[in-house]
Amino acid sequence: MRSLFSRAAGVCLLIVSAASPAVAQPGSVDVRVAALLDQVSDERLTQILATLATFGTRNTLSSTDLPARGIGAARQWILDQMAQSSPKLQVSFDAYQIPAQGRITRDVDIRNVMAVLPGRSPRRIYISAHYDSLALVRRADATAGGTPGRPATPASPGQRADAPAAAPPANLDNTAPGVNDDGTGTAVVMELARVFAQSGIDFDATLVFIALAGEEQGLIGARLHAQKAVADRIRIDAVLNNDMLGNAAGGNGVVDGESVRVFSEGPEDSASRQVARYIARVAPRYVPSHRIVLIARHDRFGRGGDHTAFNQHGFAGVRITEANEHYGRQHTVDDTLDNVSRPYLLKNARVNAAVLASLALAPPAPATADERGQPMLGRGPSGYDANLRWVASPGAVGYSIYRRDAWAPDWQHVVVVGPVTQFVMPDVSIDDFVFGVAALGADGSESLVSAYVNPPRAESVVKVK
Repeated sequence: MRSLFSRAAGVCLLIVSAASPAVAQPGSVDVRVAALLDQVSDERLTQILATLATFGTRNTLSSTDLPARGIGAARQWILDQMAQSSPKLQVSFDAYQIPAQGRITRDVDIRNVMAVLPGRSPRRIYISAHYDSLALVRRADATAGGTPGRPATPASPGQRADAPAAAPPANLDNTAPGVNDDGTGTAVVMELARVFAQSGIDFDATLVFIALAGEEQGLIGARLHAQKAVADRIRIDAVLNNDMLGNAAGGNGVVDGESVRVFSEGPEDSASRQVARYIARVAPRYVPSHRIVLIARHDRFGRGGDHTAFNQHGFAGVRITEANEHYGRQHTVDDTLDNVSRPYLLKNARVNAAVLASLALAPPAPATADERGQPMLGRGPSGYDANLRWVASPGAVGYSIYRRDAWAPDWQHVVVVGPVTQFVMPDVSIDDFVFGVAALGADGSESLVSAYVNPPRAESVVKVK
């Protein structure tokens, strides 16, 4: 009698062998993506950062009518630059008028800057960053809680926990260069908008390059856009939010220019976690010298970023951020270009480009739940098999079946099958493993994994007399 492993593996290999002539194997380097990464320019990233710093401040509440200073001048320049990148980009302000509320101390015109590169399908993949900046006090003046630059009390949602516990300055045009926070993320968004629009690649997904406003006042621009996307029933498959990508030297003296952190909202098999796992799976093919550090937390402890706003509205999103932070340069006039590591920023830009292109080339992820939201996973005819079913993805020529131990954090086994919508693993318990399915394009591109998620159990109440 064969072992459980050999029986299951034998069936899997048989199916792979039968389907392989029609299915390109995933996991290889796509020459189109590799060529695209070569077009990401260190010089242009640096030029963007230098120009963003010349506006003096990009505080959400700063001047909007000055030609060369304040958020009004900055957002117009960002819009003009992206519009000049390519006629293929649909560039516009995503604008909202909002009254005073929270840290927004007066009525204000919030304008996200958005560039849309239409794909063959309307489903969207976002790359985002916030272009607003903030400077409260210099590091030497911030000693609350005994630690320079950190408050003694927890930050409110969307506020940096490392921001000084001081009131915002009365002069909202206070100099706030914000080169790393988040000029670096904005530069990556702008540069990739240019590179992708000029690439000539026919992407399946529609790509959205968006520079968000109001992050420092509570993720305002991201919240407004996410609310609108829900109201307009826009499908957003993933949000790659970039916030601080250029600081290689931490305030504690640790230097790390070889890794980048990816934070993702739980639970274990949430859509955001699948985006994070995808980044860890794809990025090393194209930027092998860079380590992807997955962190099973929505953001740094007690803190948040613009992806949080998308998560809260039901969209999958992650935060991509530097390995080390220097708190003394955050929200101060010391956040300047000379503190940015250009080689490190370039690597992080290329990580984003590799993931964004791979996601956009692939078919959409298959649905693994039925119309009632129930996972299409059963025990097979014998009662002891794993019987997986899914809804076919448009353009898919095959599927990758993923499996891992139910206590493992990432996928451990994968089997490639042809254009089928059902797969049986004999003698594999659906209680002991987690399963997922990804769609494959004819070119070997692979979608996000759709996991079979056990729905939460409804609360039951026992009546008593």
